[in-house]
Amino acid sequence: MAKLIEVHPDNPQPRLVAEIVETIKGGGLIAYPTDSSYAFGCHIGDKRAMDRIRRIRRTDKHHNFTLVCSDLSEIGTYARLDNWAYRMLKSMTPGAYTFILPATREVPKRLQHPKRRTIGLRVPDHVLVRAVLEALGEPIMSSTLLLPGDELPLTDPHEIEARIGHEIDLIIDAGPTGIEPTSVIDLSDGTVRVLRVGRGDVSALV
Repeated sequence: MAKLIEVHPDNPQPRLVAEIVETIKGGGLIAYPTDSSYAFGCHIGDKRAMDRIRRIRRTDKHHNFTLVCSDLSEIGTYARLDNWAYRMLKSMTPGAYTFILPATREVPKRLQHPKRRTIGLRVPDHVLVRAVLEALGEPIMSSTLLLPGDELPLTDPHEIEARIGHEIDLIIDAGPTGIEPTSVIDLSDGTVRVLRVGRGDVSALV
């Protein structure tokens, strides 16, 4: 059964941040709050954890994962950014957006879109997530915590515990979160395409 921990939303306790990082590094699967909704999180490239997420969400092998990064410099390690795309990301991050970009060789092939060689990346505006990313020193591999048959992601840590607590390792309660997933913006082919309208404001792009 998953362990449920309560983390201060504004001043995350260092020992709890360390526990989260150790869980991720040890191959664990976490449910954590972001600036949009709750998400699954695990160590980058962890195939076993990826398979667990797919099994819980009942998705196929083509399901797209997102790398949650600490800042733009980290994004540059995993995605190729033209100047115009960099300027756009700089103006919209941190925030509730996922950007689809061409993947670099640093991205494990199993994380890339199988045909397009793209990867989803985001920089969330959330105190706890930033603290975990800083301590982890690399992105968190993530997927929206949306369960089969549900229209919206889960937002209540106790409901997460009741429904999938037996399938994951750690649930983090850091106060209220949103009910919408991120807005998804595809920049991979030199144009701007809004693939999903979510929490992030995309009115200037559509």
